[in-house]
Amino acid sequence: MSQTFSLAIDAMGGDNAPDIVLDGLELAAERHPKARFLLIGDEARIGAMLARRPRAAKLCMLRHAPGVISAEMKPTAALRQGRNSSMRLAIDAVASGEASGVVSAGNTGALMALAKIVVKTLPEIDRPALAAITPSARGDVVMLDLGANVQCDARNLVEFAVMGDTFARAVLGLTAPSFGLLNVGSEELKGDERVRQAAEVLRESHIGPNFHGFIEGHDIAAGTVDVVVTDGFTGNVALKTGEGALKLMRDLLRQVFTSSVPARMGYLLARPALDRLREWMDPRRYNGAILLGLNGVVVKSHGGTDATGFAHAVDVAMDMVTHRFNDRIREGLSMLSTPARVPVPATAPR
Repeated sequence: MSQTFSLAIDAMGGDNAPDIVLDGLELAAERHPKARFLLIGDEARIGAMLARRPRAAKLCMLRHAPGVISAEMKPTAALRQGRNSSMRLAIDAVASGEASGVVSAGNTGALMALAKIVVKTLPEIDRPALAAITPSARGDVVMLDLGANVQCDARNLVEFAVMGDTFARAVLGLTAPSFGLLNVGSEELKGDERVRQAAEVLRESHIGPNFHGFIEGHDIAAGTVDVVVTDGFTGNVALKTGEGALKLMRDLLRQVFTSSVPARMGYLLARPALDRLREWMDPRRYNGAILLGLNGVVVKSHGGTDATGFAHAVDVAMDMVTHRFNDRIREGLSMLSTPARVPVPATAPR
């Protein structure tokens, strides 16, 4: 290959694949006309479909994959049985250097397992972290880890902070993103030893001036910081709680504005403002969770998204490739002074 593909695309992953994948690439092609996509899937099925999407067809090279990893397949089964699947071949392209990153809307557990085993982590990273962008009162916020690591030590949290800082700079365009460690209180003595130890290291690090300190759950929606750092167990619970709260708010608004004739009239008056609120809370704007710390860009699109959401996941991946995300992670970790690096405890949870 004389030129590396920008992204490998799993054409068969997701609830409505390959249609939404191809429609999403058609939208993404308009925003990234210089990109090159390696589209992997059932050639007989998607060849004619791709031809009907001229912008995407111009940027894609199609590669056949005879297998598909289903949404129900367990990660261990995907590792054993999915070698000829569209997801595995897309990840293989990243591992071999043929593509700089991969986007898939397929099985989340399988994607994470395959990425960790096949692509592997950067030499400087102990564990990868799952990150995503969420809305707040002050704009978009980065959260990590969101479930890749249920248990973490202080070293992991320090590495997550460096990766989150780099991600916010690359994807959100922030020059000096603030960040905080999610804790049970904002006071310095709150939390367990690993959180306090991570905070001590971060205060002395090159990103220390942007370290807000400890934050609490309400600070996520308030936008107190640009990057929220936590372990995967806490992060996943916080994320799902936030998603549930947004859904509850939408349901309550629907009930309120359909409860009576005056309420329906009030809806007509409030509709322009509600349309802006709906656009701001549109989950498609935040589609694309990223597995950070790997030897390549790995982006997971929501399996039930539409073309607009999948295109946003491609946008996120392209931002990371364009801004040399992994190189910047290496640079950030190298700036942590040797004494400040937190060693892995002999009994570190795995």
